[in-house]
Amino acid sequence: MSEGHVGDTDKDHGGAPERADAPAGSAGPTPKPGPRPGPRPGPRPRPHPGPTTQVPTPAVTPNPLPHTDPHRFGRIDTDGNVWLKTSSGERQIGSWQAGSVDEGLDHFGRRFDDLATEVEILEERLAARSGDPHKSQAAAKHLLETLTDAAVIGDVDALEKRLSAIVGAADEVADSLKAEREATRAAAIARKEELAAEAETIGAESTQWKPSGDRLRTILAEWKSIRGIDRKTDDVLWRRYAKARDAFNRRRGAHFAELDRVRAGAKARKEELIGQAEELSSSTDWAPTSARFRDLLTEWKAAGRAPRDADEALWQRFKAAQDVFFAARNAVASERDAEFTANGQAKLELLTHAEAVIDPAADLDAARREFRNFRDKWDEIGKVPREQMHSLENRARALEKRIRDAEDSQWQRTDPEAQARAAQFADRAAQLEDQARKAEERGKDRDAAKLREQAAQWQEWAQAAQSAITER
Repeated sequence: MSEGHVGDTDKDHGGAPERADAPAGSAGPTPKPGPRPGPRPGPRPRPHPGPTTQVPTPAVTPNPLPHTDPHRFGRIDTDGNVWLKTSSGERQIGSWQAGSVDEGLDHFGRRFDDLATEVEILEERLAARSGDPHKSQAAAKHLLETLTDAAVIGDVDALEKRLSAIVGAADEVADSLKAEREATRAAAIARKEELAAEAETIGAESTQWKPSGDRLRTILAEWKSIRGIDRKTDDVLWRRYAKARDAFNRRRGAHFAELDRVRAGAKARKEELIGQAEELSSSTDWAPTSARFRDLLTEWKAAGRAPRDADEALWQRFKAAQDVFFAARNAVASERDAEFTANGQAKLELLTHAEAVIDPAADLDAARREFRNFRDKWDEIGKVPREQMHSLENRARALEKRIRDAEDSQWQRTDPEAQARAAQFADRAAQLEDQARKAEERGKDRDAAKLREQAAQWQEWAQAAQSAITER
């Protein structure tokens, strides 16, 4: 058709053709391509507070139709009337005077594609469970109502079935979403109740201040991430958490206030101990002062910790006073140890010489004189190291014991009482021999034999006594 013919047609229709043949807002008689299907919006992500029970969703599967072949579903007759083919027969949907038949069919086919795109978007929204299913249902109903009069060429029967499926499934999707929201809400409430109960336990009982404070902050962070609870219920749960947190903060504040008070007392006590230690630091009364420093250290530990910024400085002062005293004591001890070491060496040499020259068996009087000289020099030398003391003293006592044993032996050899006992035994033996002889002269042989036995016994005793004296 020529442009002039299009103009005549406009005049025949009062200057305006039926608008079922062109998209609204066309500026001229030449049809413009309608909107083409583009990327479809996908479902928007929704946060879930926790595990929920998945509610079955009715199956509404987007099924994009291929590009419409308008020759299958419509035609344009010679008068420019546009006909749509459906399962119930043909119906006129408009007229076409703006171009060739193929152009007209393509135009109405594109309009069908646009309508199919709208249906596909509604299906995608419903399948993705995004948006309000009732709005999608209302849009599908509106499209169904206008479908019988729509100026489009395509598989309208299939499109009608798809729209009917959307209308039928929307209520089920809405119910499913409602059930899911309820499940999500129940899970969110349950989780916040758990968090509130945990916070209440911490607020009432915990004395682990640092980890418990961190845990309350972690609970708060999780709390803020949980959604889907109505305001009234959420406010009740929030008040439980806030009350527990406030209780914990009050107890923690009271604990640290008391700790500060105790540490202030500990600081004052440690300053007193430092004063005492500094007074003792110049003492040279080593043993009692050392014992007193041990007592001060025990009292220092019992005083407890002072404030952190002061405790280390206080200890350094106390330790410095100790160090002054013990450094002086150690210096004196070192000097004394050197003197004792020299004394030990001198005593060792003196003892070795005495052991070599003192021989009481050979000359007891000379041994006595040498030992007295040894003892005088020994005492004059003085103290020796503790580890040498016992060995040296044992050797000196052994030397002294040799002289004492020799003296005892000499005394026993010259003991008058021992000599008298030996003489008495011999005299008694002689008397018994004499009595035996007389008895034998009188003819008393048995008496004489007994007397001789007694005399032999006394003689044996006399010999033993004499041997003891001789062996001493």
